[in-house]
Amino acid sequence: MTSVLDLAPVVPVVVVDDVADAVPLARALVAGGLPAIEVTLRTPAAPDAIRAIAAEVPEAVVGAGTVISAGTVTEAVSAGARFLVSPGWTDTLLAAMRASGVPFLPGVSTTSEVVALLERGVTEMKFFPAEAAGGTAYLKSLSGPLPQARFCPTGGISLASAPSYLALKNVGCVGGSWMLPPDAIMSKDWARVEKLAREASALR
Repeated sequence: MTSVLDLAPVVPVVVVDDVADAVPLARALVAGGLPAIEVTLRTPAAPDAIRAIAAEVPEAVVGAGTVISAGTVTEAVSAGARFLVSPGWTDTLLAAMRASGVPFLPGVSTTSEVVALLERGVTEMKFFPAEAAGGTAYLKSLSGPLPQARFCPTGGISLASAPSYLALKNVGCVGGSWMLPPDAIMSKDWARVEKLAREASALR
């Protein structure tokens, strides 16, 4: 598979409460030009949502977010996740993600965590929580001493702030949920989700 960082400029970070929403939501995102979809394992519906998207929306590249243990790695991959994203990492979690056979983005928020992953042969990472951890200024400062590290910043990013992240040479894509407003999900306004996704996919 192409690197997760290169699939699209924006990876939607999706929280699914109702499994029935998973397929129409994924179709709207794909139609809007965002094929890489991170379904967070924050709700009981998440594994079934991943399973449904994997089965019914083949043009989507569905992944799992909030992967925080070896157990959640197994659960996500068995549901059909094609990539894994964690908010942080430990050696145990890293080993489980490596063993899964699918691409993964371990989460970092400090220079030492980045160096530790580089030491372990990992060059692609999630930067989280992006805005709270220093935003574009922090990532730009990392590009000098650590040019081999590439990031998907996630956390507090909006349509307005995304271009400043994407302009950085060490950023491959950003993660965000602004194209999934809760009221649109609640009212099942998939046309609005598709429109917002199209705006996001135009960010290059």
